[in-house]
Amino acid sequence: MGRAARACILLLILAGCGGGSMDTQPVGFVNQTQHSDTALWTIWKAAQQNLATQIDLNPVQQTLSGASADILPGDSRALTIQPRQLTVASEPDVSSSTLYAATGVSHAEPTGLIPCPQPCNVRFAPAYSGYDHPVTKYASSWEQQEGDFDSILQYEFENHILNSLGYDMQWR
Repeated sequence: MGRAARACILLLILAGCGGGSMDTQPVGFVNQTQHSDTALWTIWKAAQQNLATQIDLNPVQQTLSGASADILPGDSRALTIQPRQLTVASEPDVSSSTLYAATGVSHAEPTGLIPCPQPCNVRFAPAYSGYDHPVTKYASSWEQQEGDFDSILQYEFENHILNSLGYDMQWR
């Protein structure tokens, strides 16, 4: 085999040893919930369908400041996005006393909130998602509340899909 052919093969081998981008990760969830993978897939598919129909880019801004909705037509590409080793896990609810000390807001236990790390627009939220190492975390008290749990996860799954499609996530 010639030198050029060996160099080409070496280049192909090295190209295949990348850092594990989301596109090369296996499809599916790292499920750390009390729900089945089938349940997570059902919620994921609902998120895809919702975004294929309509996209609301600023629900957080609407809630915090009363801004007008930034609604876009659906994006059919949402139907092609798959979770790639997306970790889905609960996190203990922040205590009522911690929430009060941080915000001055009194709330019954369980609070249904967890700290939301930067770049969140709020300090506490029912759930949040991270995209560099795909994760969705939610307050553990939502685990037993089926309809609410599904809605919270659907919103977070929509965020993963929108992020994958390159949408502005500032107010999601």
